[in-house]
Amino acid sequence: MSNITEAQLTANLGGQRAGISTAQFLKIGVGGRATAMGDAFIAVADDASALYWNPAGLVQGKTNENQVIFSHNEWVIDIKHEFAGVVYHFSDNDAIGVSFTSLHMEDMPVTTEFNPFGTGEYFSVGDLAFGLSYSKKLTSQFSFGATFKYMESTLDRLKMRGVMVDLGTYYWTGLGTSRFAVTVTNFGNQLAPDGEVVLWGNRKKSDWQEFSPPTMFRIGFALEPYMTDEHRVTTSIQLNHPNDNSENVSLGAEYSWKEIFYLRSGYRFNADSKDYTFGAGLKVPAGIANVTVDYSYSNLMDLGSAHRFSILLGLY
Repeated sequence: MSNITEAQLTANLGGQRAGISTAQFLKIGVGGRATAMGDAFIAVADDASALYWNPAGLVQGKTNENQVIFSHNEWVIDIKHEFAGVVYHFSDNDAIGVSFTSLHMEDMPVTTEFNPFGTGEYFSVGDLAFGLSYSKKLTSQFSFGATFKYMESTLDRLKMRGVMVDLGTYYWTGLGTSRFAVTVTNFGNQLAPDGEVVLWGNRKKSDWQEFSPPTMFRIGFALEPYMTDEHRVTTSIQLNHPNDNSENVSLGAEYSWKEIFYLRSGYRFNADSKDYTFGAGLKVPAGIANVTVDYSYSNLMDLGSAHRFSILLGLY
């Protein structure tokens, strides 16, 4: 009765769209820093993780150093999610980057109506994506960026391929340290698998339904309510509008001590798969690079939890 009452009193605008898109691995956030802040990151992104979150942020770093990022995600039910990227700055105003995303798991046994415990055969499932990003700072306050990506999903004998684009903007308002960002990610054509499968009775099927990519529209705002030479507090709020679910709002915060040690937390409202997150980071100089190690924990509610580890190398 309580669930019925809650459903009547709480609007679920857009919830009826759930399940209409494919390539869901493209919606899994990357980097220990961003995910610890509840994914409220598009107006904060100023390092190599901006390859995923907002390509306009690639030219927003304080030093514009060239960077390499590796992110590993222990996702649900033994699924692994990996992300790697490299950013190179031509100048203070131009940057280019490449990225690679992979979702993989162990092979699974083939089962049928007559062999529910397996036929002795196994099949594989996995996803990957390659991205090429460019970012340019047009003024001291405004930058834009774009990422063109190729993705491929494999389910046994079936493969689904597609090309998508991410677009992002980043704007400093001039009021203190406040900034505003807008992104559209995973925008592209309808997707459908290629391949043929043999069903029971030697029937063959090669015609498959098309689905839309998981397009996401985000608006974010961030600022530092407190900042000294030793301490910094960054706060962020973000509206997320997916094409395949209801809108939700993310809040994030980051505390920095001397830009060496970091504590982060986040919370998402009206999300059906994630609510609170937290994490920490440590930045140390090591030879020719600054090395930042970040960790985040995400509570995925009924699905369990996720742990992300990332390493960011800032090359001198």
